[in-house]
Amino acid sequence: MNLLSMRKSYLEQRIMLCFNGPISRSLIEEIGNALRNYLNSQQATPTDAMDVFAAYIEMTQNIRHYAMRLGYDEETASATVAVAKDAQGHYLVSAGNLVEYSDGEALLRTIESLAKLDKQELKQAYKKQLRMPRGNESSGAGLGLLDIARKSSEPMRASLEPLPDGRGFFSLTAVI
Repeated sequence: MNLLSMRKSYLEQRIMLCFNGPISRSLIEEIGNALRNYLNSQQATPTDAMDVFAAYIEMTQNIRHYAMRLGYDEETASATVAVAKDAQGHYLVSAGNLVEYSDGEALLRTIESLAKLDKQELKQAYKKQLRMPRGNESSGAGLGLLDIARKSSEPMRASLEPLPDGRGFFSLTAVI
């Protein structure tokens, strides 16, 4: 492992926080606290800090719940999470994890459909989802994804990389 090259890469990409490994409820909370403290120390606006934190929490909890639902072991349930700041001052919240390939394809389609909606349409979709009975989230975008899309300053970006075992690595980035 070459920490200096990792450091250089992180600095080039303006990565403020990065984590790779098994993700538990307590770890999500601890990293979230560190993220919140870091954003405060960087004088992020309260709205930006709240939106970045909310996107991080939603993404990591989705990964954790998905891995638990599928019964993934600790290694398979690992997540890769990064928060960066681009040259324009926007925060990039990214998270990725292993998924069953068909689940990743469905999620890509959902993200692509959300990307076509403007702010007003996202608001309407969010309100509609709020009125739906719980447990019916598999029929469309869940509240969490809709909330991230609403807080993002541009459409979310997602990718799905096929892996030799038939699974895929799904990654999602929101720009706040």
